[in-house]
Amino acid sequence: MSSRQISGRTGVIAEHDAYGQEIMNCYKGVSTYEVVEREDGFIDIGSALPYFQGFENWPLHEREAIQRVRGRILDIGCGAGRVALHLQSRGYRVLAIDNSPLAVKVAKLRGVKAVRVLSIDEIQVLRDKFGTIVLYGNNFGLFGGMTKARRLLAAMHRITTPDALIIAATTDPYGTHDPVHLSYHQRNRDRGRMAGQIRLRIRYRQFCGHWFDYLLASQDEVRSMIEKTGWFISDIVESRGPGFVTILKKA
Repeated sequence: MSSRQISGRTGVIAEHDAYGQEIMNCYKGVSTYEVVEREDGFIDIGSALPYFQGFENWPLHEREAIQRVRGRILDIGCGAGRVALHLQSRGYRVLAIDNSPLAVKVAKLRGVKAVRVLSIDEIQVLRDKFGTIVLYGNNFGLFGGMTKARRLLAAMHRITTPDALIIAATTDPYGTHDPVHLSYHQRNRDRGRMAGQIRLRIRYRQFCGHWFDYLLASQDEVRSMIEKTGWFISDIVESRGPGFVTILKKA
């Protein structure tokens, strides 16, 4: 599970930028781990290394789906810049954004040409028109929940070209038989939330991020979320596991 908290255009201050501290230290070769803490006390440990992977090491379904990009590209939640660097190498114009100032710094150091500190919540300030919006590394999760997703999809509609695509990676949360996760799903439903609407924060060394909502969704839930938003599902690229990439096209 990998993610980051959302903040404003000024980004996350250093002591709360646990994700950025992790990315910077991984870039320096210091360490590669991240700690994900869920609100119910569940702890998961991940690695920062996937944020740095070259195209040949990406999951197969991500490699396949990224071939569909068109026009100028907006890479949301760029992290260390793996998506932007790959697309730059193919000759595309890419704007990469992340709300972590340290992640943006690392992306610049690695050669991303156009990258800035900006939260997904602030994309309406962008004036360019994009042909493709990419949300990789499970970054469909940055939609957070049904209400926020519809607001963000409307904003994405305004900043994209008439034939634009959204290429977003996510994970279906319902393949688990773990009673801890199933109990959390039910807890969410009891509170009127989507079952895969996780509230979590990132910890790294002495740094601790703010709590934020991160969404895991099934294919049927994606279809429900985009109804009457001006987008439709053009294709779904599946994997052998619970992960998949949904490709949305402007209606």
